[in-house]
Parts: sequence; C-alpha cells; structure tokens
Amino acid sequence: MGDYVNPGVRKFQISLNSEIYVDKSNLIAKTNALVDTRQRFICISRPRRFGKTMAAEMLAAYYGGGDDAHPLFESLNIANHPTYETHLNKYTVIMINMQEFLSKTSSVTEMLLLLQSKITKELQKAYSEIDYDDMNDFIQVMKDTYRETKRSFVILIDEWDCLFREYKDDLESQKTYLDFLRLWLKDQAYVGLAYMTGILPIKKYGTHSALNMFGEYSMTDPGRFLDYFGFRDFEVDELCTRYDVDVEEMKNWYNGYFVELATPILNPTSVSRSLENQRFSNYWNKTETFEALQDYIKLDFDELQGKIMRLITGSQLKVNPYKFSNDMSTFNSSDDVLTLLVHLGYLSYCFEQSTARIPNEEVKREFINSIENLAGWETRAMRI
Repeated sequence: MGDYVNPGVRKFQISLNSEIYVDKSNLIAKTNALVDTRQRFICISRPRRFGKTMAAEMLAAYYGGGDDAHPLFESLNIANHPTYETHLNKYTVIMINMQEFLSKTSSVTEMLLLLQSKITKELQKAYSEIDYDDMNDFIQVMKDTYRETKRSFVILIDEWDCLFREYKDDLESQKTYLDFLRLWLKDQAYVGLAYMTGILPIKKYGTHSALNMFGEYSMTDPGRFLDYFGFRDFEVDELCTRYDVDVEEMKNWYNGYFVELATPILNPTSVSRSLENQRFSNYWNKTETFEALQDYIKLDFDELQGKIMRLITGSQLKVNPYKFSNDMSTFNSSDDVLTLLVHLGYLSYCFEQSTARIPNEEVKREFINSIENLAGWETRAMRI
C-alpha cells in the first residue's frame, strides 16, 4: 500500500465514521459498467465541496488491490449489486490529487516530473519482482506493470483542473498538461478506468479537445451520474427526520440545483453543516470569499449586470453553455460568464429548459453581498 498506488481504505473509512454519511455507493455500479469498455474515461465536474474527493476515495477503496474492502462495503447499497464481487479489489489503483503536486512545484513541467517520479517509485516498490525495461520511461513502467500483473489500472485524478484555475492565462502550460494526460491515458490498454474530478469540464482547444476520449458529466449535463452530484431530496427528508429539522426550511436554504426538473439537488456540505449545528446559515460559501464571485459579475458582457439583477429578484434566464471554453479567463459573452457561475455552483442550470437561476437562499445572499459595494449597482430593493 502506498500514498498513490493502492492507497487503501483509510480515507473512505473516515467518511463512513463521520456523523453524517449518505450512501452513494451505487456510483460504483455506474463505473463498473464502464470498466474495460470504450466508455471507461469519465470526467465528473462539480462545484467545490460537493463530494468529489469522497467519491474518489470510495472508488480507490473499492477497486484497489491493497486492503480487503469487504468490511467497508458489505452494509452499503453496492453490496446488493450483481457486479459487486466482480470488481472488488481487482485492480491496481493510482489515486492522485493534482493540487498536491501543483502546490509543491513552480511549473507544470516540474509538477509532471514529480508526479511521474512518485508513481514510478511506488510501482517499483509494490511490484519489486518485475524486471522493468526503463525506470525513466513512465509510460513503459505502466505497460510493464500491466503486462506482468495482468491487472489493469484504475486511475483516479482529483482536482484535475487546478492548473486551469491557477495558471489561468498560461496557455502553453495548459497545453503541456493536457498533452501529458493524453499520452498517459488515451489508447493505453493498461487503463481499465480513468476517473477525473474537478470544477471545470475539459478545456477546449480549437475545434477539438486533447482529451476527447472522456465522457463529460457536469453541472450543465450530468447524464448517468445525476444522482451523485449532491444530496437528493429524499435523502435530505430522511436526514431531517432523524435530526428533527424543518425539511421545508432546509430546502429553502440549500435546494435548487435543478439539473432536471424532476430531480432537485441540495448542497451536501450546507445540509450536513446545518444538521450538525442545528442552525440554518451560510456554510458552503464560507470556504471562499465573495470577492471571487464579484470578479465575474463585474464583467458586463451583453448587459450582464442587468441579468444578474434579474436573477437576484427570482428570474430564470436562458443560457447557452455550449460555447464556453471551459476555463476561467476566456469570456466572449454573458453566456460564458453565467456558464462558469453554473460550474462554480453560484447558479443552477436546468438542462430541459436551458435556463439558469440562483438556486437558493444561501447563494442569493452571496450575490447580494457581492454587489453591495460595486459602483453603479442598485441593491436597496433587493435587500432581505
């Protein structure tokens, strides 16, 4: 068991030990269906604090060939699925948080070299019996490991898009990073499953993406992974009953991520914190200052400021999310800015109606805080 190669069950065990745990293990049934298929490349983008890391840790515990994961999963929903035993602990897992490597280095080149060095050393230690052809060739090390162990890799990349958030305007570094991911993952037989999570969908370059093999499941179109983008209303009903909390007030504060009309989604962090504290308040947006939102709504494309005012007063707006470049610096219209706000969690998007709105009371207050000190904004009528 290593830090990155077959990291074990410890991190997921911590989630199971927590006061509030909502069973999302049927996510594994969805990924099992894609293992060793052409659809085995998955990119899940959600706002911060929407459970991305915990889901990746669950997958690492389930697929990894280190610790026996039966004790963790035998009481969860996935244990009743026909594919449960088929894939349990059958793979070599590589799990990395890309933010960790970015924070330790001063360039994308250094970051990628460090990543390759760490994983190579752990593979060599875990499979010391393998006579590797060239320890300096990362891709060949992956191929040698797969050839000798007959186990394909489940590669889990958390915070995959951190470079696009911290190197917003460095197109060359962005391209270098995407090219590395393509070389590492695309058309490689050793990949049984590649699962990436982040806030942003995959960056577009020109008419195609360097990672066009990935199926993308985002806040504008979650597809088959809809149930795993937050807490569903029935899950919150059960929690409110257990904690004797007013469910209607809970939904007023934290509901509203309506990616489909019939499927309301609630912010999982805010629901959990409100239950723990027995108090409704702003929890999710305490993890980031309102100035971050302020920077985007100051961009007055296509009467953006007027559209923000309408959103605050309860309107829904038509939004075209398909021209967005999936980065945090390329904006050509109000649709681009509003689409980014959807991915960041400040707006919800209804796929069926192509409309965006402010999801709930918690986020509405964040918008009001953000515009109160901006010159030219009339806010008195919208104060709560």
